[in-house]
Amino acid sequence: MVMSKEALMALTKGALAPKEEMLEVARKKGKLFIGIPKEVAFQETRVPLVPDAVALLVNNGHRIIIEAGAGSAAHFEDNDYSEAGAEIAYSPTDVYKADVILKIAPPTIDEIEMMQHKQILFSALQLHVQPENFLRKLISKKLNCVAFDLITDDEGIYPVIRAMGEIAGGASILIAAELLSNVNNGVGSILGGISGISPTEVVIIGAGTVGEFAARAAIGLGATVKVFDNSTSRLRRLQNQLGSRIFTSVIVPKVLEKHLRSADVAIGAMRARGGRAPVVVTEGMVSEMKTGSVIIDVSIDQGGVFETSQVTNHTKPVFRKHGVIHYCVPNIPSRVARTASFAFSNIFTQVLLNMGEEGGFDSVVRKDAGLRNGIYIYNGILTSQYLGETFNLPFKDINLLMAAI
Repeated sequence: MVMSKEALMALTKGALAPKEEMLEVARKKGKLFIGIPKEVAFQETRVPLVPDAVALLVNNGHRIIIEAGAGSAAHFEDNDYSEAGAEIAYSPTDVYKADVILKIAPPTIDEIEMMQHKQILFSALQLHVQPENFLRKLISKKLNCVAFDLITDDEGIYPVIRAMGEIAGGASILIAAELLSNVNNGVGSILGGISGISPTEVVIIGAGTVGEFAARAAIGLGATVKVFDNSTSRLRRLQNQLGSRIFTSVIVPKVLEKHLRSADVAIGAMRARGGRAPVVVTEGMVSEMKTGSVIIDVSIDQGGVFETSQVTNHTKPVFRKHGVIHYCVPNIPSRVARTASFAFSNIFTQVLLNMGEEGGFDSVVRKDAGLRNGIYIYNGILTSQYLGETFNLPFKDINLLMAAI
């Protein structure tokens, strides 16, 4: 079939005519309004976002309001935050108008009263120090509450617990070194070892993150390290992580008691999945330890590994019992607030950026199983089975709620 010249020209003209461009429909990004109130909890010196992280979030289109003085304990000034693009508020009520609230310590009842319905709260849970009506108050506000210490990453690790454990482990050895010195009325020993003198002996009870980083710090100073744990797999993992063969043992009371007698420093670094940490060192064992030796009970926030442990604080951190110096401060990372704040900020920043990229909290919760693991209240509905059974409150599985939406 031969096409006429006129038909060919019409066809060519149609082919060359401009057409509507077909573009991929982009996902709508969410712009977050983030509030950071000043911490009111006793000796809480950390801040959830550092100025560099604020600048990154603001540059991604998010709005941040921070209460004046919120970062001062970690040596971040208001001017640092304002230059990063944050708004400075001089009243907590202004901060609690934000859509997303970032806190380190759980909110007090007064702070919950300032919160808005349907707000998103990121904070620690720490129910053992909360009043009975704490959960009911949060539920009544129809809040979305995330316990940041329960958020998991792609490998199933708790990044906040890991980061704080690393800090507490390393800091515990530095604290012990201070307490052994004459300056702090110690016996006058150096933690570690020098040529011709027997090295300091450090016993670590617990082979988790705290135990691992305490061992790293002690080995780095030249101390003899002995690690006890109930799990042979954790002890094996610790050996592999350290890359050296150190003394390890399962917890057998007679063996532990023998090595505590010669120890200069004992670190309590065991954690319980729920409830109280196990008491593995009796008062009798402590009484057999050397006079002037040091106990650092990092597990004191869960009751303590040593029977003689009693909660202290950063103002009066130590006491002596049976001639042994006890350091039992629950919040060791607050001693190094700046480092701890950077660790928190690295984790929070990525969570918030993901929320913005996915279009908001609900969207990211559907996709991020790790974040979902940290949620204990969703739109005013309790989603934690443990909390529901503990406080006799109705609860629903978060995954079922997601499926119903």
